Amino acid sequence: MKAWYRGPLYVITDPVLTPPLHLVDRVGAALRGGADLVQLRHKGADPDQLIAEGRVLLALCRRFGVPLIVNDHPDIARAIGADGVHVGKDDPPVAEARRILGPEAIIGASAYGSVDLAVELERQGASYVAFGAVFPSPTKPEEPVVPLSVFREARKRVSVPIVAIGGITLDNLEILYREARPDLFAVVSAVFGTPDPEAAARRLKERWRELDARYGPQG
Repeated sequence: MKAWYRGPLYVITDPVLTPPLHLVDRVGAALRGGADLVQLRHKGADPDQLIAEGRVLLALCRRFGVPLIVNDHPDIARAIGADGVHVGKDDPPVAEARRILGPEAIIGASAYGSVDLAVELERQGASYVAFGAVFPSPTKPEEPVVPLSVFREARKRVSVPIVAIGGITLDNLEILYREARPDLFAVVSAVFGTPDPEAAARRLKERWRELDARYGPQG
């Protein structure tokens, strides 16, 4: 597995659930609970605000030894000094993000429900590919739900880590594990939509370890 890959819990910020005034406190709590990767996602923020938020989060993530990536904007990720970026279909392509951020950066990319797209994103230099929404998502209700069988096909065709995103909760984590077995699972509401992000993150990590023990390594 790639050197940046620490573990399964990938947390994504949200301007409603992690507002600027509470951003550090809530992300810090998630990190104490065991978050393995943090993405700064603040749609609608101006570049200066994103850079300011990102620099504060980067210092926090460095204390925990956890990578920070930025949603959508490789140029802002570079200005922050972040570890990478996540791009989707309306963002700069993977190859351009790689050119801007360099060979060591984490470049994540959305493959939605297409394994063919995931293969192409890996070819372009993606560090990981993400599929979703895997369940109906409260933060992106317009996103179509993709079948979990996509993950089994992707496992045969891509070698980079595979991320599941969208509507993942403690209650459906076993279904996701059993049917998809992603390398990482990305959450927003399941951690930041709770009163205690530290406890929520810790429960998700503990549940994943229990599932690892129950189902064993991938076949």
